Amino acid sequence: MINMINEIMLGLDWSIVNCQLSIVNDVDTDLLLWFNGAHNAFFDAFMTLFTNKWMWVPMYLALIYVFFKNMAPKNAVACVVAIIVMVALSDQLSSAVIRQAVGRLRPSNLDNPISDLVHIVDGYRGGKYGFPSSHAANSFGLAFFLCYLFRRNALPAFIMVWAIMNCYTRIYLGVHYPGDILCGALVGLFSATLLWFMYKWLTKQEPIKDVKCTWVPIVVCLLVVVGIAIYSSYLISN
Repeated sequence: MINMINEIMLGLDWSIVNCQLSIVNDVDTDLLLWFNGAHNAFFDAFMTLFTNKWMWVPMYLALIYVFFKNMAPKNAVACVVAIIVMVALSDQLSSAVIRQAVGRLRPSNLDNPISDLVHIVDGYRGGKYGFPSSHAANSFGLAFFLCYLFRRNALPAFIMVWAIMNCYTRIYLGVHYPGDILCGALVGLFSATLLWFMYKWLTKQEPIKDVKCTWVPIVVCLLVVVGIAIYSSYLISN
């Protein structure tokens, strides 16, 4: 098997591979600059607040409430633990393993040739490397896990939209390429799938179709968004 892989690697025309990678990188950069270039004072404040993980604690608590309303207590506790482990796994895979191995500079990093073209908000540039996005891995990991747990329900779809918006803030702030987001989402999908099957195997919990109180985290999330919008308007008017 190893010999076969080596033969394939030796047989590749690396000039073609490098050319294709260059094209992908150029498209990724163009998309970044297009999204990042659409900015104003209100959205600078709004995106900075939206991307803050602590803003979403109320929504996370509302999700835990839904778990306990729809499952036996021990399964609900196990579900919370599974999600925590899933987030930790996706975060470490993206930031501690893949990011360090690939070493792709964030667009906002001063060592990146395009950094002067990137709109930066309040001097925030993030760390050195950005591929893949931990925000994307964690946000989409939660969304995919809920897709496995709650079937035919509006809540997973709503959290998926929230995850997309959460990841868009990273492009808007100039700290991630769209490609970072896409690969982060794939890491989240992997982690969510792994932890879902482990959780299901350990607890015998089947997907829930008739979900109670799904409106609670949705309303809480919308209230947080409204609060962010109001506070952003206040910040730019003072």
